[in-house]
Amino acid sequence: MIPARYAATRFPAKLMQLLGEKTVIRHTYENAKATGLFGEVVVVTDSEIIYEEIVSHGGRAIRSKKNHESGSDRIAEAVEDLDVDIIVNIQGDEPFVRREPLCLLLEEFIKEGGDQVRVASLMQKLNDQKQIEDPNYVKVVVDRKMNALFFSRSIIPYPRNQETAFNYYEHIGVYAFRKQALLDYYYLPMTPLEKAEKIECLRYLESGIPIRMVITEYMGVEIDTHEDLIRAEKLLKNE
Repeated sequence: MIPARYAATRFPAKLMQLLGEKTVIRHTYENAKATGLFGEVVVVTDSEIIYEEIVSHGGRAIRSKKNHESGSDRIAEAVEDLDVDIIVNIQGDEPFVRREPLCLLLEEFIKEGGDQVRVASLMQKLNDQKQIEDPNYVKVVVDRKMNALFFSRSIIPYPRNQETAFNYYEHIGVYAFRKQALLDYYYLPMTPLEKAEKIECLRYLESGIPIRMVITEYMGVEIDTHEDLIRAEKLLKNE
């Protein structure tokens, strides 16, 4: 499921921006389908413009019935009556989505102990200090079992002790849920940290639902700003 909101706060209409010869949302949809991992790939949107962009090029899209605060809320409404086990949420602004990271994500549900995993998500190492300090890059810290401890737009961990070596990780907007975990999320009220940080997955942590994190290699560029679109255009030319 690809939640696709037209009126993004930081970069309105970003999903309809051209990236090469296609819009951002078409890249995301077509690359998700090209992985061959899914029985079906669907864009879930509040926008007639995005809906038409997908269906006019042979894809499947559905319109949200309600206004939603997050992509997870949007797809929860869409899957509530579907007979599915695992749902993967690929944000519409992830045009470089690939098969290998999604395989790593899905493996968390089927390997030994995977029956205990309710929600999983991806992260990648951040090496650029400017990106580490940029609030558009959501950072995540994990425990020794690779469960998320916290997500923040601030620098976490804060380097008070300069002699301690650690890595910074960016949270990538790709999730996998068991259906019931997603529906539980949908019926929970927005939580204070979620509202403060504008990070939807904090609702899970504040409600005591763990999120298993998976390290992946570079996933390309997530389109949050005009600068991201420029970086994505350069990356596309080099592929």
